[in-house]
Amino acid sequence: MAKGGYVYIITNANRTILYIGVTNNIKRRVYEHKYEVGSQFTHKYNLTDLMFYDFFESIEEAILNEKKFKNRHRAWKYKLLKKNNPNMEDLSKGWFDELDDLS
Repeated sequence: MAKGGYVYIITNANRTILYIGVTNNIKRRVYEHKYEVGSQFTHKYNLTDLMFYDFFESIEEAILNEKKFKNRHRAWKYKLLKKNNPNMEDLSKGWFDELDDLS
């Protein structure tokens, strides 16, 4: 049985650089970005704040949507963020207060 997946967008403190990714475990992947276990790109630009995530029933569907998001213009991406997260707050704030929540 196939598992679902998430498309997510993370950014830096100034909200100037966006990274779009896909994962089957959103908490684990955000943790990796926050604690520099993630990609070199996100580490280089200090991308740690989760701005958006969306769940899809299959990982294949998530991957297709990640590609669609990446092909969109920057203005479309920011419009999506503002629509779903008007205050541009880190949606993962408080997730890692207790590391046991990662499972």
